Amino acid sequence: MFTGHMSDAPPPPPASPYSAAPQPMRPEDEKLWATLIHVGGIFFGFIPSLIGYLVMKDRGPFVKGHAATALNFQLTMLIASIVGGILTLVLIGFLIILAVSIAILVLSIIAALAANRGEMYRYPLSIPFIKD
Repeated sequence: MFTGHMSDAPPPPPASPYSAAPQPMRPEDEKLWATLIHVGGIFFGFIPSLIGYLVMKDRGPFVKGHAATALNFQLTMLIASIVGGILTLVLIGFLIILAVSIAILVLSIIAALAANRGEMYRYPLSIPFIKD
């Protein structure tokens, strides 16, 4: 039953803002994350680059650029793989899937090495879905 009296408990502390501005990363950390995003694409497709882009895009232009280019490449390769999967009905799809797999492996390694050296890399044959 409410008696009309205030509680003697102290008021709660003021709420902190939910989103603080992300801190920029050190160049070494940006290179590491950019490298991991490219290598992750070899094993997990577009997921590492999508997560990297969403989480790291405000942490530095270098990692944002690499995450965006990796995401564009992985999405392009996903589309090519789907087309290859459909074309397996006429047997040429197996060649497309093989070519896509080799392209992902080779170009992701080249991109990871460029990121590790601190250089930007643009994948050939990428559709620019995400602007960096």
